[in-house]
Amino acid sequence: MSDLFDDPAPSDRPGQNAPEFTVSEISGEVKRTLEGTFGRIRVKGEVGRVFKARSGHLYYDIKDDRSVLACTTWKGQISSLSVVPEEGLEVVVTGRLTAFGGQSKYNMNVDEVAVAGQGALMALLEKRKKQLEAEGLFAPERKKPLPYLPQIIGVVTSPSGAVIRDILHRLRDRFPRKVLVWPVAVQGANCAAEVARAIDGFNQLTPGGALPRPDLIIVARGGGSIEDLWGFNEEIVARAAAGSQIPLISAVGHETDTTLIDFVSDRRAPTPTAAAELAVPVRLELLGWVEQQGARLTRGAGQAVQIRRQRLNDLSRALPKPDTLLETPRQRLDQVSYRLPDALIRGVDRRRLKLSEAAASLRPATLRQLVQGRRDGLKNLSSRLSLRPIEREVARQGDRLTQLAQRMNALQSQRLQQARRGLDATGRQLEILSYKATLDRGYAVVRHGSDVVTRAAGARGADHLRIEFADGEIAVHPDGSDAGAKTVRQSTAQTPAPSKPAARKPKADPGQDDGGQGTLF
Repeated sequence: MSDLFDDPAPSDRPGQNAPEFTVSEISGEVKRTLEGTFGRIRVKGEVGRVFKARSGHLYYDIKDDRSVLACTTWKGQISSLSVVPEEGLEVVVTGRLTAFGGQSKYNMNVDEVAVAGQGALMALLEKRKKQLEAEGLFAPERKKPLPYLPQIIGVVTSPSGAVIRDILHRLRDRFPRKVLVWPVAVQGANCAAEVARAIDGFNQLTPGGALPRPDLIIVARGGGSIEDLWGFNEEIVARAAAGSQIPLISAVGHETDTTLIDFVSDRRAPTPTAAAELAVPVRLELLGWVEQQGARLTRGAGQAVQIRRQRLNDLSRALPKPDTLLETPRQRLDQVSYRLPDALIRGVDRRRLKLSEAAASLRPATLRQLVQGRRDGLKNLSSRLSLRPIEREVARQGDRLTQLAQRMNALQSQRLQQARRGLDATGRQLEILSYKATLDRGYAVVRHGSDVVTRAAGARGADHLRIEFADGEIAVHPDGSDAGAKTVRQSTAQTPAPSKPAARKPKADPGQDDGGQGTLF
C-alpha cells in the first residue's frame, strides 16, 4: 500500500521539482529577456500594413520574404521621424524590442526610420509624383505668372548659408528690391514642416501691413544628395507650394537635382542665383529699353505727323478753289431769282383762272337747287325724328339763353355805369386841365386870324388882333407903331383887375395847356 503514496522515480517523470511561475511573471521575464538581450537594434525590411490609431499612435509591420515584425511608434515620437513609413517602402528602422504580455506578442518600438538605399527613395519619389500628378497639381493651367517687377520678395531658406547671400547679391546687381527672409532648416527631420509653414505664413500676411505680404516667394537651397534634399520631396511641402496664392519659384539643389516642389511650383530655377535673375529684370537694361522705346515713339510720332501733313497737302491740291465751288450755285441762284417774278405772276394767273372756273359753276340757281335739296333731306330727317325731345332741348336751351341774356344785360348795365363814371371823371379832369379854367384865373389868349400870337413882334405886324378872356373876346386894331402897342397895353391895364393877380407864365408853349387853342399870358 505504501507504494501508492510514494513519488514516482525521477527517471519516469523528470522536472517535477521545477519552480512554478504565474502568467504575469513569465510575461515579465520574457519582456526583460528580450529587452536585455537585444537592446537597441536596427532592422531592415519592407513596410507592410500601416495603421494610425485615433490616439495618434502609429502601428505598422516590417517584413521580408519569410517573417513579419510588428512595429509601434508612439504619438510623441512621430514628429521626430525623418521618413514616415508608407506601405511598400523599404526602410531601416531603429528602436527596441519589447513584449506585450496581454496578447503574448512581441513588437518593436521604433523611434527612427530611414529609407534603405537610394533606389527605395527614388521609388517612393516616383510614387508620390504619380499621385500628385493624378490630382492635377502639375497641370500648366494652375501655374501663376510671375510679376514683372515685384516690390517685395519672400525667400524661404537657411539664413546662415551661402544661398541667401547669392540671392541678395544678384538682386542688388540687377534691380534692388525689398527682401523678407523666413529662416528654415533645409535638411533633416524638421525641414519639410518648417518649409511648409513658411510658405503658408507668407500667404497669410496682410498686404500693406506692418510686415507686408511679398509679391513673389523663392524657396531655395544649395546642392546635396537625395537624402539631403528629401525634405523638399515630402508631400506636405508639395501641397503647400501648390496651394500658395503668391507666385512661387523653386530653386532647390543644382540644375541636375529634381524635387517634387519643382513640379508644383509656378517656375523652376536651376540654381538660387538663377531664381534671383528670374525674379527681377536688369535695371540698366530696362532703363535702356525705356529710352529706346521713347526715342522710337518720338521718331514714329514725328514721321506720322509728317506723312499726314504731306497727305493733307496732296489732297488740298486736288480740291478746287472755293470760288470755283460757288460759281455754279451762284449762277443757278441768279437764274432762279430772274425767273421768280414771272413764275409768281404765272402762278397767280393760273390760280385766278382756277378760281374763275370754280366760280362759274356757283350760280344762284345751282345754289338754290343745292339748298332746296339739302332742305328736303332735312325735312325727311326731321319727319323721322321725334320732335318732343327736341322741343324739350329747345326749351331748356331757351331758358339757358334767357338766363345768359339777363346776365349779359346786367353786366352791360354795370359796365355802362362804370364807363359813365369814368367819363365823368375824365371830363372833370379835362375841365381842370382846359385853358378855359386858366382864363378864369386872369389869363388871355391873343389870336391873329386862326394863328396864335406868342411874341410882341408878331403883334406889331398884325392888322388886327383878337383877345379872348374868360367872359368873351375883344378886337384890337393896332397901327403898327410903338405908341399903338402901348395903347394896347394901357387899354389892357384899364380892364378890371381880377380878384387875384395873375402871374405871367414864362415862355408858354402853344398847345401845351389848351390843346393848341391859344397862348396864355
